[in-house]
Amino acid sequence: MSKKITYNDALAEIEGIIYQIENEDLDVDDLTEKVKRMTFLLTLCKDKLHTAEKEVQKVLKSIDAEAEN
Repeated sequence: MSKKITYNDALAEIEGIIYQIENEDLDVDDLTEKVKRMTFLLTLCKDKLHTAEKEVQKVLKSIDAEAEN
């Protein structure tokens, strides 16, 4: 069973990959794999942010509805 990646874990991994790229610590083959991994992680982060935004919107609507009663 694979470990679920948290937003903070994904962000830290992205930052690590960027550091490696900026410092030219990767050869071309590794660079390709790291770019693919970053694409996956960025999509994951984007999805988590959208989910969080929807949840916050639900909570705010619920609060507004309660305040109107």
